[in-house]
Amino acid sequence: MISDLPAFDLDTFVRATLAEDLGSGGDITSAAVIPAAARLTAIMASRHDVVVAGLAIAEAFFRVADPAVAVEHLARDGDRVSAGTPLLRLTGNARALLAAERSALNTVQHLSGIATLTRAYVDAVADTGAVVLDTRKTLPGLRSLEKYATRMGGATNHRLRLDDGVLIKDNHVAVAGGVDAAVRAAVAAGHGIAAGGLGIVVEVDRLDQIEPALAAGADRLLLDNMDVPAIRAAITLIGGRVPTEASGGVRLETIGAIAATGVTFISVGRLTQSAPAADIGLDYA
Repeated sequence: MISDLPAFDLDTFVRATLAEDLGSGGDITSAAVIPAAARLTAIMASRHDVVVAGLAIAEAFFRVADPAVAVEHLARDGDRVSAGTPLLRLTGNARALLAAERSALNTVQHLSGIATLTRAYVDAVADTGAVVLDTRKTLPGLRSLEKYATRMGGATNHRLRLDDGVLIKDNHVAVAGGVDAAVRAAVAAGHGIAAGGLGIVVEVDRLDQIEPALAAGADRLLLDNMDVPAIRAAITLIGGRVPTEASGGVRLETIGAIAATGVTFISVGRLTQSAPAADIGLDYA
């Protein structure tokens, strides 16, 4: 699945992460108690029900530590697996594999945790037609990996960077002097779909902002921090003229009701901001 991370420098990430863990002296415990030529066969397995993400990245850690390691993939990223399911089988130099163990596990646990939480949100709206989006609420330096994990959980990526699309938020509106002024400026800059741009998404948190935004040329409206009745009223006012997106405080217990309003997209910061790590271990086989 490395091909799904075309803009991510995996080698730099892996080497920097290993360097952080090994320090200047390396794994002094393994060096003290394990013979240099000792071999190890180990199984990486889930310890509870998870959606898997990051196995190829884990393999990259082990291959940097031991280029001759034999790796067998027993599951694939995106798979929903039950507790006890083996994910990878590794055979290689014992010292090397143990030196890479924590870095590999940390990555797979984090990404699988995101994928698992994401799948729960996606399942909650499966019959509604609403599309679950992630956000830019990611850990610095890990955005590409975390957004990869949300894809493995079934979500669709929102913009990856600030240059991926125009999203006019409340602070833009305040500085620009109003919703209509902000949208007109973005249209004049050539960002509207009609001009061949990426499209102009406008955040509105009041119903009276909808018509000015649409009249000025908004291509999509983001209904921010509105409760379900307000979202329903906004959908009625918009009347299908542009796609809609709900955001702000979306939780697993509320996303179904939000999706039932007919909103096109639902963006969920919690997918990357609040996902607990999955319980995945590496054990001697």
